[in-house]
Formats: sequence, C-alpha cells, structure tokens
Amino acid sequence: MAVNMNAKVDRYNRYFSIIRFVVAVFIAFFISFVIMAFSTEHPFSALLNLFIGPFTTLRRFSTVLETAIPLTFAGLSVCVMFKARQFNLASEGGFFLGALTAAIVAIYMPLPPVLSIILALFLAGIVGSLVCGIPGICKVKWNSSELVLSLMLNYVALYIGTFIFNQIAKDPSSAYSASFPFREGVNLGNLIPKTRLHYGIFMVAVFVVFTWQFIYKTKWGMKLRIVGENLKFGKYVGIGTTGIILMSQLLGGFIAGLGGGAEMLGMYSRFQWSALPGYGFDGVVLNILAKENPAYIPIAAFAVAYLRIGADYMYKKSDVASEIVAIIEALVIVLVAANAFLEKYHHKVITRVTAGDKGGNE
Repeated sequence: MAVNMNAKVDRYNRYFSIIRFVVAVFIAFFISFVIMAFSTEHPFSALLNLFIGPFTTLRRFSTVLETAIPLTFAGLSVCVMFKARQFNLASEGGFFLGALTAAIVAIYMPLPPVLSIILALFLAGIVGSLVCGIPGICKVKWNSSELVLSLMLNYVALYIGTFIFNQIAKDPSSAYSASFPFREGVNLGNLIPKTRLHYGIFMVAVFVVFTWQFIYKTKWGMKLRIVGENLKFGKYVGIGTTGIILMSQLLGGFIAGLGGGAEMLGMYSRFQWSALPGYGFDGVVLNILAKENPAYIPIAAFAVAYLRIGADYMYKKSDVASEIVAIIEALVIVLVAANAFLEKYHHKVITRVTAGDKGGNE
C-alpha cells in the first residue's frame, strides 16, 4: 500500500511540475502583454506575430531548429555538472575553444573530409573537457570556488583563443576578421535544401539520449546524483567523491566543446567569432527550465529558440522591441525556479491524496 501511495504522490508531483510551468509561462506572457500594450497600439497583433512568426516559412522554422542545437548541447553540458552540485560555468569558454579547435582542424588537417570531421569534433570535446576540468581540479585540490574560477576562466579562454586565432588561423586577405576557409567537404552538410539546418541535429539527439542514460541508468550516474544530493553521505558510503566531481566536469566540458565544434562545422565555413557566443550561460537557463532533467532540455531549447525567432519576426512586423522576449524568459525563469510558487496548492493536493489513501486502507 505504501508503494502505491508513493507512486501516486510521484505522479501528482510530475503533474504539479507541468501545471506550475504552464502557469509560469501564462503569467510571463500576460505581464509581457501588458508591457506591450503601453509600447504599441496593436499588442494583440504583436503577440500573434511572436507566436506565428517561426511558422511563416520553412526557412524560419528550420532556423528555430538550428538555433536549438547549440542551446541543447549547452544545456546538457551544464546539466551534467550541476547534477553533482558543481556550479561550473566554464561551458562558455569550452564552447568557444571547442569551436576554434574544430575550425583549425577543418583548415589544416590533410585527411579525408569524414575523418577530418570526426577528428575535429573529438578534439573540440577534449579541449572543452580541459577548460571545464580546471575549476574541478582546483575545487578538489584547494577547495576553491568553481563558480568564481569558471567565470574568470571564460575570459581567459576568450583571450587565449583570440591569440591563437590571430597567430594561426586568421586570413590576412579577408575583408573582415575571419579565419582561412575550411577545406572542401569538412562540414556537417545541409539537412534541408535552402536552409542552414545541418546534420548536427542527429548528433545532439544522440547526446540527449546518452546523457539521460548515463545519469539515470548507470552506476556512475547514480554516484553522480548521490554526490550531488549529499556530498557527506557519498563519502560515508565509500563513493570516491573527488573522482565523481572531476568526472562530471570533464564530461560536461566534453559536451560543451563538442557543441562548439558542431556549431562551427554546421553553420560556418570560416571561424569568425570575436566574442564569447553566450551559449554557456544559456545552458544555465535551460537547465533551470528543464528542472535538471536532460530529457526536457531539448524541449526547453526549442521553446527558447522559438521565442527568439518569433521575436525577430515580431520586431520586423510591428513596433515592439525584440527585447520583450528577454522579459518573458526572465519571468518564466524566476517563477519556475521559485520553489515556493504554488507550493501551498501543491501541499494541499498531496495532503488530500495521502489522507484519502490512508482512509481507504483503514
């Protein structure tokens, strides 16, 4: 009977999470609509453009999908590290240096295109692991704050990457700051003609499944979750917590670097980033929205990408600034992350369910 009651409570908890997310989105859009009403004479039309924009053409919808690819990689990277309660934000630097590494391989490696792509993505992942591994090593060796160190490390990665780019990859004959072009065929190709949607979408789908399986279906994933929930208990039961902490950050860094490599080979023919791309910080947002569940990260990534492309369409079709989407994102994050939001209703439902089961058992 206790098992049945626990199963029922778990089911209601899942329903509550969905209800709370939907309510949070509704409130965010309502507040944003009120703001739009003060900035435009046609708020309903602007909101409609926000929703229907990505569906107006195949190219726009494919742009949503191609935008969701790096967001999903970033979300998975952050998810793995945050599961061990390691607030490492170096995915941003790993993403940048991973993309640069893939670009250098695509420019100089004299291998068949397929082998060059595989090598470029693998090395991009290794570089990402090294970047995210530095805060992890400092944490286990000197108990330094991985949060502060990783934030500073992102700028170190940017400046080191910029130096390497200028010394090795920059094309002096280019009219803008860009690398030499990638070798012929060293790219992830177009999945749909006349769009930029590339085959990296299948790669990220594989890593979503891999990350979920790793976290929830392997002994290493179980240890990772135990250490994240209670570090002292992990030590007490004999888990090598130092190794688990390092593993989480190395694996998260590998996913970030791989994401940077996939973005570079899928969307560009030259390296031309002059600043951090911002995907690492987006990964934190997605991890919050997905409640640290890798299965939900692609859904959150699609939603964020959809809003951003819709905002661009809304901006072109109306006089509402596209920054309104940043307001929507912020409000949703605040409401979803607030554990006390709708908690009284949640407590009443759980109390009613458990009381009903006890009454039935008696």
